[in-house]
Amino acid sequence: MSISLHAQRQSCIPSQTMANSFCLSQCDVIGFDLDHTLCRYQLHESNKLIYESFAQYLVSEKGYSAELLCVSPEEWDFCSKGLVLDLEEGNFLKLATDGTILRAAHGTKSMTVEEIEEVYGEKREWKHFNAINGTYARSAKYYFYDNHFDLPSALLCAKVVDCIEVTEGQKYDFWKDIVAAIEHNYKTTAFKENCGTYFPAVKKNPSKYLKPCSDAVKHWLRDLKNAGKTLLLITSSHSDYCRLLCEHILGKNFEELFDIIITNALKPGFFSLAPQQRPFWALENDEEVHMLPLLEKPGWYSQGNWIHLYELLKKITEKSEPKVVYFGDSMRSDIFSARHYSNWETVLIFEELEGDEVYKPNMTDWGSSLKKKGKYDNKCTVSRKWGSYFADKIAGIQGLQEVSSLTWCCTSIRNYSTIAIPSIASIVDLPLDYKFKRFSTDTSETEGYYPYPPQALLCQKNEGTAA
Repeated sequence: MSISLHAQRQSCIPSQTMANSFCLSQCDVIGFDLDHTLCRYQLHESNKLIYESFAQYLVSEKGYSAELLCVSPEEWDFCSKGLVLDLEEGNFLKLATDGTILRAAHGTKSMTVEEIEEVYGEKREWKHFNAINGTYARSAKYYFYDNHFDLPSALLCAKVVDCIEVTEGQKYDFWKDIVAAIEHNYKTTAFKENCGTYFPAVKKNPSKYLKPCSDAVKHWLRDLKNAGKTLLLITSSHSDYCRLLCEHILGKNFEELFDIIITNALKPGFFSLAPQQRPFWALENDEEVHMLPLLEKPGWYSQGNWIHLYELLKKITEKSEPKVVYFGDSMRSDIFSARHYSNWETVLIFEELEGDEVYKPNMTDWGSSLKKKGKYDNKCTVSRKWGSYFADKIAGIQGLQEVSSLTWCCTSIRNYSTIAIPSIASIVDLPLDYKFKRFSTDTSETEGYYPYPPQALLCQKNEGTAA
């Protein structure tokens, strides 16, 4: 669904003027997600920890094969954002913008064109595409992997399917156990109770898993406040884990940087559910103590909804329609939901834009200058198994020659993001009134990415296939 068509469906939401450019100086309120947005992780270590936290639970509590505990360095190549797990078939799918299956794997094993067509027909159409496209709805029949917290479990699920294939006649009914593993490790009381594998490890050695924000990022946040901007932190992490993260990456006085902090926001429900279904709660010692019918002043709150938050933002800014921009890394929880339900401007944090995916006009100058600033570590590489996140080739559908296609995820970025950047650090040296080229259905596929577009999209443009 394009932004223009989507906007016609909105009701009771602030209007936003969609020009060809976007700048932060025009925004009254600037909001941030925490995990993988303000707080960046040491991906190599955090991925291993997340995988181990789930795998150990499956083996010790659910009786799965101990083979799941062993992961070779080569197996991590399976992890790639944008995959959909077809839970009915045990297949992982990479989808084109119209839902055509570009690539697929049964468990960890890549499927041939013939194998894909045997399951999904000659047109390689995934039957649930219309249900997820334009909604990002969850289902017991599929799961969408769109952020770094998700990726280790994608590899784990693929290895579970491999194990199931060894047991003849067993069905792919493992998902309930994956959900149980998530609940065990990430329930709201897990941090306080020190249970599971994940939180105890991060609490013991946060520096192993977290990257402190640079002084430049901290100064930038203060500069935003000094410029009169209202700053929000909206995260689905519980308040105790949020406090650990923020103290490590921003310092003990991190609360001074934000006017409003909302934890346990349970996104996308924060945006999609009615206030009656998701009220705000006041906190005392990281415990929810009483429900709030409305928000009356800045502070730290739990759960909640964007509608009551927006009413408070009107009071703080003294504007009837304050303009809000929200930075986040998850298409489903942050970008799509903030744009679709609230009509906020959205900035997608996409770390892969600093790795092998991005076009660098002058490799030597680009790499050396950013290395000095400590902004880029180039650890997000393109999966050999899955190829580019943004585009791919479709081969042999109904006898047609191989053609290029944008991915569904790439189209989603254009439809629901205002701009996409590799990190907050990549923009902190820019003036507040810097004019970014925004995504638009009226511009090329490459505009909207800062500082440089993905290489795959430039190839599409050169081939004359991009819209």
